[in-house]
Parts: sequence; structure tokens; C-alpha cells
Amino acid sequence: MFENELYITITGLNHYFGMRPFKIGSLVTLIKEPDNVYDDEAIMVMAPMLGKVGYVANSPHTTASGCISAGRLYDEVPDECAAAVRFMTASKVIARVMPDKRLHVKVEIALEDATRSSDGIPTMDDVVEHTTEKSEVD
Repeated sequence: MFENELYITITGLNHYFGMRPFKIGSLVTLIKEPDNVYDDEAIMVMAPMLGKVGYVANSPHTTASGCISAGRLYDEVPDECAAAVRFMTASKVIARVMPDKRLHVKVEIALEDATRSSDGIPTMDDVVEHTTEKSEVD
């Protein structure tokens, strides 16, 4: 079952949003960043609606046991692919890489005319609707 599966550790969380954007099952996008001045095998981790939330760990000090480093993963995946969070500790996020999948996120925001009730108290019709579809994997 796990033989052909690739797992990564997401690092650098404290430079962005910490652990807050992650929960088991969260989907993220992995994007190679060949122009990164610190690491030419850098793989950025992006969360839908948030942007950059970290990087794939590329050091033995930051890569969790059983996970592949960004350097080893770099030639195994396309320039962009999806990953799903599978495990979390107090300080680590571990995700399963899905090299053959990409995230496709649809967001719809609508502003509708509001009518006030005769007593001036807002009604449900006064609420501006915000509709967000759940992230899906293609």
C-alpha cells in the first residue's frame, strides 16, 4: 500500500501562518521554485486562498523519518502537483504527494441587493452572500 507513495514534511511554517492552515485531509499545491536563491531544488507549498504556507523540507534536520526530501522529490514530480495532509504533530505537517493530480479551486462571491425591513432591523435578505466551493482534486 505505501510502497509507491511519496510523503513529504512541510517546513518553514513559522515564516507564514504556522500550523493554522493545516488539518488532516487539507489539500495543498506543490510548486517547484528553481529560481530560489537559497535552494535550487526548492518546492513551495501553497494553500488555496492563502498562498505560500511553507516549503517541502530538504534537510535531514527538518525532514521527518519516512519522508522524502525536496531534493529527492524534485525529479519525481511535475512543476506543479497536489498533496494531501495525512499526519500532524505539534510541529510537523506530513503530506502524501499526488504527482498525477493538480488542485482546481473554484470560488464564487456574489453581491446581491439588500432590502431592509420596515423597522430598520436587518433581515436575512440584508446579508451579503459569500459562496465558496470546497477545494477539489482534478
